Amino acid sequence: MSGNIYIYVLVMAVVTYLIRLIPLTLIRKEIKNNYIKSFLYYVPFVTLAVMTFPAILYGTESMISGLAGFITALVLAYAGQSLIVVSVLSCLAVFIVELIV
Repeated sequence: MSGNIYIYVLVMAVVTYLIRLIPLTLIRKEIKNNYIKSFLYYVPFVTLAVMTFPAILYGTESMISGLAGFITALVLAYAGQSLIVVSVLSCLAVFIVELIV
């Protein structure tokens, strides 16, 4: 990576600023379309999931144990368990599968 690092930082700052500025300048009225509102509502959740899912699979020794922990967390969360229960039992599932595999 040759070049001036300050230019890279400046370009990143301008791009980040434009991404935040353009919607503010183009969309002046309140968004009334329910489809667009629901889409914008779920964007942060999808972004978090997309960033977290690869770390779940590749953060362990084998992908199988990561998948076991993910499936455990998914089932427990869908069943309405608390965050601490989901976390502890998912970690336990990963630990057990790591011992077996």
